[in-house]
Amino acid sequence: MARLCMDSSDFIRKWEKSELKESAAAQSHFNDLCDLLGVEKPTDADAIGDKYCFEKGATKSTGGNGFADVWKNSCFGWEYKGPKANLDAAYVQLQRYAVALENPPLLIVSDTKTIVIRTNWTNTVSEKHEIALADLIDGSKRDLLRNCFTNPAALKPKRTRDELTSEAADEFSALAQRLREQGHNPETVAHFVNRLVFCMFAEDVNLLPNKMFERAMRHAKKEPDKASEFLTTLFGAMVNGGPVGFERVPYFNGGLFEDDEALPLDRDDIDLILAAAKMNWADIDPSILGTLFERGLDPSKRSQLGAHYTDRDKIMMIIWPVVIEPLEAQWSNIRPQIQALLANEIDLREKAAKTKAAAKSGALTRKANDAQKAAKKLHSDYIEYLANFRVLDPACGSGNFLYLALKALKDIEHKVNVEAETLGLVRGFPRVGPEAVLGIELNPYAAELARVSIWIGEIQWMRKNGFDANRNPILKPLNNIECRDAVLNADGSQADWPDANAVVGNPPFLGNKKMIRDLGEDYTVAVRGAWSNISGNVDLVTYWFVKAWQMIDLGRLDRAGLVSTNSIRGGANREVLKPIVEGGNIFNAWSDEPWIVDGAAVRVSLICFSKIKSEISLLNGTKVLEVLPDLTERLGEVDLTKARQLDSNSGLGFQGTIKTGPFEIPGDLARSWIALPLNPNGQNNANVLRRWSNGQDVTRRPSGQWIIDFGNSMSEAEAALYEAPFTFLRQAIDEENERRQKKGKALLRGRETRALDGWWLHQRPRPEMRAALSGLDRFILTPRVSKYRLFVWADKSVLADSATIAIARDDETSFGILHSRFHETWSLRMGTSLGKGNDPRYTPSTTLETFPFPEGLSPIVSAEDYLQDERSVAIAIAASRLNELRERWLNPSDLVKFEPEVVACFPDRSLPVNEAAAGILKKRTLTNLYNERPAWLDHAHRDLDRAVAAAYGWENDFDEGDMTDDEILKRLFELNQQRSET
Repeated sequence: MARLCMDSSDFIRKWEKSELKESAAAQSHFNDLCDLLGVEKPTDADAIGDKYCFEKGATKSTGGNGFADVWKNSCFGWEYKGPKANLDAAYVQLQRYAVALENPPLLIVSDTKTIVIRTNWTNTVSEKHEIALADLIDGSKRDLLRNCFTNPAALKPKRTRDELTSEAADEFSALAQRLREQGHNPETVAHFVNRLVFCMFAEDVNLLPNKMFERAMRHAKKEPDKASEFLTTLFGAMVNGGPVGFERVPYFNGGLFEDDEALPLDRDDIDLILAAAKMNWADIDPSILGTLFERGLDPSKRSQLGAHYTDRDKIMMIIWPVVIEPLEAQWSNIRPQIQALLANEIDLREKAAKTKAAAKSGALTRKANDAQKAAKKLHSDYIEYLANFRVLDPACGSGNFLYLALKALKDIEHKVNVEAETLGLVRGFPRVGPEAVLGIELNPYAAELARVSIWIGEIQWMRKNGFDANRNPILKPLNNIECRDAVLNADGSQADWPDANAVVGNPPFLGNKKMIRDLGEDYTVAVRGAWSNISGNVDLVTYWFVKAWQMIDLGRLDRAGLVSTNSIRGGANREVLKPIVEGGNIFNAWSDEPWIVDGAAVRVSLICFSKIKSEISLLNGTKVLEVLPDLTERLGEVDLTKARQLDSNSGLGFQGTIKTGPFEIPGDLARSWIALPLNPNGQNNANVLRRWSNGQDVTRRPSGQWIIDFGNSMSEAEAALYEAPFTFLRQAIDEENERRQKKGKALLRGRETRALDGWWLHQRPRPEMRAALSGLDRFILTPRVSKYRLFVWADKSVLADSATIAIARDDETSFGILHSRFHETWSLRMGTSLGKGNDPRYTPSTTLETFPFPEGLSPIVSAEDYLQDERSVAIAIAASRLNELRERWLNPSDLVKFEPEVVACFPDRSLPVNEAAAGILKKRTLTNLYNERPAWLDHAHRDLDRAVAAAYGWENDFDEGDMTDDEILKRLFELNQQRSET
């Protein structure tokens, strides 16, 4: 620490009398200040000036002053002015050159009498500290100033812009809700609230003079019945610019103020507005403003307000590779060319000055002029390219992606201009503006929110970087944010998009099975008809990928980066990515990331693609040779997305029945119905009652539930003969529909949720599954989605639920092959994942029907023939041992007793011997077992894996430890390709 050379009284005494000009006083004043604070001076601390110096940037080719009078890396930029000069102008200069100063956290301006410190951290509410000369007698003021040198983080504002925005949304959502309760149309309320929001922002950034809006509301509080009149006057003046009383209002309009309509307000409404007006709206974050207000205006989402939104870091995972990186790479190539030309210009002028011959000197000067013109043209051409660069979000919602894309473009232009000025060129006024972003949004309210977010973001950027906001009008019309369908035209044809350089965004997440329910049958049929070139079984989000690739392929778009649920990696959805990989390139992808949608956590894939093939792509932040359609990296020549379904495996695995109704019942109720006298048809109710198994029955413990099952096609008259189950089901469905009707949900008997006309039948009773399982005493069952890939035996009396996959084999060999590491590895790679826990999903078409069983042990071989194969017997023994050990752990004989089931052909049911046993058994689940994975379980699985490896002929590699997952996948893929070609 520097030695204290003067105390505060000496410092004040010296500088209170000084009238020296800036050039004479600045460095002397700063050095004295360093002595006062006991901190190092620039010339003592850094002889080179790389981290701490006077006149930062003074070495630029044009000479003159630097970008700041004093600069300390990661601390501050400091600009001095002479006596009575405008310190605000000094602050504007610092703002304009902050990028050249590496965006220091503090921007400080001063003369010899006053020091003004402003914080400059990203995503915080800016704070201002002003210290007068006489204040330096106060030790706390000196400490604050000393922290600027030694610990700038001490000045970091505690409040973030996100918190401010959330609080602002809370205030206004209450007002919006009140206005809706008063009977106003939701979209009218939304438009009105948007105007109020912008008015408060406008007066806090001094675009509306003298707190005009807040003053109008204060007057209205005294006379609430005039509130609408006051606002009508203000809005009317903002339409084209005009007077309000003796004060003139600038020309705003831009579509937000196309008329003067205002809703009536009561005293409580006005109180809410005044409470909100006290906040500092200048620092509101546009990237979340729209999302928060959208939730605030939807009563069903009030509890989520401010708690969830897509943060900027997630959005930038798309913006960065699609927009920023390519543009910065272009400038990185241009900058050294400009530098070389300007260096050549200087060299030529120096030679011309030394050359006596006029003709030769003139020729050198002309060459110097040409070099300068060429440098200027390289810069101006790039700025022109930026000014005409267009980013489209074809599902822009409230504008989060567009705002951040606009900010990125403006930041790049600003950086380029500052660097060009450093090299010796003259920089111009920023040219990139709101017209650079294009949007398509179906909801008119969301489209307006997007416009408001972009307007606010543009004004904030200009002010932060030292420029005045646009005028006449302040709000340029944003017709580039279109309010229409991005997928379907009104005439039923494919919707088109405007040409752009980049497409970004997160289109709506809606599964193909939910499209009819949420979008209506007519619309869904029309969309699938218009996009007949892709499967009708794809999720809604995939249409955006298809359209973006279509435009890239036609040369109307350079790059795209879109968000999808991670289900795009598998099944029919994956087919839309195949043309992109075959004809272009996925150059950056995140296969599985958390994302927030309507307050719920989902798992998504972020996919950036273009036409240009690149040597290296990025997958989950790691360099890979190629990203495949399933969002995995290519392993040599292995492309698992080209694995084909094998005829030998068809008709093997089936998703269980889909009920769509309250068909499940407690076991005791089912048993009581079975005990009833025979029905009028002479049949027992046991004919239409089955034990039931869903995914949790496998991963946890059996729930003991049964299910009402009238089969595939029993008529209503036939079903009614089973009196107790039929009557119960009809009443249960009526009660459920009554609840749904009150909540405005689709009814269970409605066509939009029914695949069959009969309400008494399961929506999808799976006749093909029933046929495949007939004749088997047991079958293999696995959960569709689970943390571990588990297989168990199910008795023929069990009906598989839609959350499970039933596999039509009853032999231990098939069970062992499926439960081996080889099939598990294949299924994990070939399947997708689902849910907040991101658990693997097992889909028969991709994980089972493509899997190559060992030669001679495929599913077309009968269980009897398996017994003739030593390999099969070895697998069966190991599989049986694994299952036996697991069952003993799950249901130990000292904790479980068995009782005969009421139906003679059904297996005995297991019950805990007492309450203490029941408590222990609750924790004995397959998931918990595999979480713990005790040594005996490992040994049993290794024995099974070795037996299966031997069946493939790979036992030596297995024993030597050479069977990595990648090697397993490679070998299985080769087998798949060989068999699919024969």
